Amino acid sequence: MKLGTTHLLHIIAGLCVASVAAALVSQHFFDMPPCAWCVFQRLLFLVIAVTCWAGILFGRLVGSAHRIAGVLAGLLALGGIVSGWYQYTVAAQMVSCDRTFADRFMVESGLDAGIPWLFGIFATCMDAQVELLGVEYVFWAIAVFVLVFVLGLVVALRRP
Repeated sequence: MKLGTTHLLHIIAGLCVASVAAALVSQHFFDMPPCAWCVFQRLLFLVIAVTCWAGILFGRLVGSAHRIAGVLAGLLALGGIVSGWYQYTVAAQMVSCDRTFADRFMVESGLDAGIPWLFGIFATCMDAQVELLGVEYVFWAIAVFVLVFVLGLVVALRRP
């Protein structure tokens, strides 16, 4: 069975929303406070989901909207991969990730204070190194971003 581009965009959006939901459950029910890079990646997941759903909505009006949504989802996913890798290799080794790009962006955008239950920064990157099933959370996020990147490419390169 071949999935259409609309289905693939829904799958991408669903993966992203499920990732944020898992992070929120971990934070609020299992006391795993997020760092600046964690909440920045949440933002990327949500922007990807909105982009996909906008592509579906506008795809009814503009034929290339699905393809554009796939490209944007792929590019945003690349940003997520880079941010996850930076979090793991650099920020997690720092005593404080205060004033890193993610911290500045989340605080200066007002998201940290405006929606603290979703985007509040409550830990340093070093303190936020937690595992799920023996794998650090950041690698789960990177894996989802890689999957989103691949699916975004499939949508972008698929013939109408």
